[in-house]
Amino acid sequence: MADRLDFLLEIGTEEMPSRPLMNAQTQLEKLVAKGLDDAGLAHGEVRTLSTPRRLAVMVDDCATATEEIREVMRGPKAQIAFDAEGNPTRAAQGFARKMSTTPEALVRRMEKDGNEYVFAERFVPSVPATKLLSELCERTIAGIQWPNYRSQRWGSEHQTFVRPIRWICALLGDEVVPVTYADVTSGRTTRGHRVLGPGEHEVATPDAYVQVLRDAFVLGERERAEVIREGIAELEAERGGARVDAPKAVFDEVVNLCEWPTIVVGKFDEEFLAVPQEIIVEAMLTHQRYFPIYAADGKLTREFVIVSNADPRVNDTVRAGNERVVRPRLDDAKFFYDEDLKVGLDAFRERLGNVVFQKKLGTVLQKSERMERIAALVAEQTGEGEDVVVDAARAAHLAKADLVSQAVVEFTSQQGVMGGYYAKAQGESERVAQAISEHYRPRFAGDVLPTTTVGKAVAVADKLDTICGMFAIDEPPTGSADPFAVRRSAIGVINMLRTIPATSLPALIAESLEAYAAQGLEFDHEQTLEKVAAYFIGRLSAIAREEGADADTIKAVADTGICDPAAFLNRVAALERARRNQREVFDDLATAYARASHLADASLGISVDETMLGGAERALLDAVNEGSAAVQEAIVAGELDDALAALARLREPIDRFFADVLVMDEDRDVRENRLRLLNRFESAFSGVANIGAMAKKK
Repeated sequence: MADRLDFLLEIGTEEMPSRPLMNAQTQLEKLVAKGLDDAGLAHGEVRTLSTPRRLAVMVDDCATATEEIREVMRGPKAQIAFDAEGNPTRAAQGFARKMSTTPEALVRRMEKDGNEYVFAERFVPSVPATKLLSELCERTIAGIQWPNYRSQRWGSEHQTFVRPIRWICALLGDEVVPVTYADVTSGRTTRGHRVLGPGEHEVATPDAYVQVLRDAFVLGERERAEVIREGIAELEAERGGARVDAPKAVFDEVVNLCEWPTIVVGKFDEEFLAVPQEIIVEAMLTHQRYFPIYAADGKLTREFVIVSNADPRVNDTVRAGNERVVRPRLDDAKFFYDEDLKVGLDAFRERLGNVVFQKKLGTVLQKSERMERIAALVAEQTGEGEDVVVDAARAAHLAKADLVSQAVVEFTSQQGVMGGYYAKAQGESERVAQAISEHYRPRFAGDVLPTTTVGKAVAVADKLDTICGMFAIDEPPTGSADPFAVRRSAIGVINMLRTIPATSLPALIAESLEAYAAQGLEFDHEQTLEKVAAYFIGRLSAIAREEGADADTIKAVADTGICDPAAFLNRVAALERARRNQREVFDDLATAYARASHLADASLGISVDETMLGGAERALLDAVNEGSAAVQEAIVAGELDDALAALARLREPIDRFFADVLVMDEDRDVRENRLRLLNRFESAFSGVANIGAMAKKK
């Protein structure tokens, strides 16, 4: 067995951008682990480390050579492998090919069973790890991908990397592994922090590497992140419950902008607190990578966190420099806001006629006009009053206006939010302003919904307009493409309509399509309505699965064509409860439905000639009429459990019917009348669920 030594590969570069660095670090671990396995080098744990100036991989207990392989494999019997003249048969040729040898190299030998067989001997000599690791390192460096980033060349070579490579440290134990890439040759030195530990630092062995970095004022990404978190926690405690806003995406980027982080607190001028805090915060986070500090009462303070990579002894200089830098950014934000206030939302809205929503669906101005219709209908369906309808229409009218404001052009993530501020400034009601501010919600899975009915009405109108438009032009989302986020919009509509169950999604879809038609878009209205409804049913089915419902229960409800979110999901839940907690009710449902459905003939209709009915038939018809009325009443009231109970009570009359009546009577008129009665019986179930989809698993 070969000896084991630790292995290190460090790729030292000029400063790399944060996001591709994280992606490359993940690739590095996989590439090296796979490369070692493919080369036949046994190894222990594979770990990576990164800073803005380096990508490193450390391998515990890497074999110093591959294992020598000696194999003797028995093949077919000799009489099968060779013909009477001693020529190899196809059996011998196939076995030889499988063993990477030739038929002539096969050996014949008698075995204990008295038969002669052919054997193939394979010998693979041990290969020193150094040669294999050299090739692996060069292949790995070249194999790291940098999506969306143009790699660079330097020196006289054509090899590339995301930033110029300045050094390579490659060690197996205390020996240097020779690696050459783009005129850079490996050695046993790393480089420290540019200011605190400049120059080269020798690495004696891979297990000393991390400590050498620390001594040179360089920390790995996990340690840097922990230092920053601890510094933030101390600041928050010192300020009595203050909160430092450090979103994960920005936090991860900041971690990859430093090698020896130090927490510094800066301040901006108080005048900027009069500007909407959202754009102040975005200016600091997005443009400067500063973390804003909120007081215990939730209000934005003048302070912000700077993560410095400089010598801690010059923190005052770092603070002053960053405070000078942030002022122009905040000045810009304040200027944009002040200038936008001079224009007003109504003037901004007129400019939307020059902004394309989608080339086939017209402008954003046209979208806002369609949104007014839909939002008003949503509000009207809630039954909350005419004032809610008026506010919903007004909020939808102005919702997209801020898209052409200077503040939103600069800070795009604040669309809607800035519109809310501008609405307040021009005297719109609080309800309208809040609806404008929140109408992009929910923006992602788990995001909060708009807080008011008016806000939900506008948000539903916005998202439903996009969904219907993409289906109307026959460009629905596919498995690989959804540029207008139709899936996310559909889930948002579902989540909002679940909270306002009085609304009718089919009616809203129809209104949205009519709004498109009124603006001159040509499409098949009925066909498109069916496709949109089916799409929502698909999304509802997926949500029901995520919430734990069985597939056949979901299918039973989906088969009814119901696409109202609350009705669909409540019905699924009611059926699940009946099957799991009310076994007797479910058994009665399933049995009653199954007995009728296998004979029912939908082509005959449900019009029954009552003059032809006998006692059991009359009793069944009365029970069906009574049950259907009870079911409809329960559905209207939202009492799905009562609807299922009403259907379950049909078990007794259907059992009596089949006991007393011969359905397939020789008289055609009698037979068809009884089949129509069964159709009518089955129709009582159809508005609730396709019980047949569940009956098989009762």
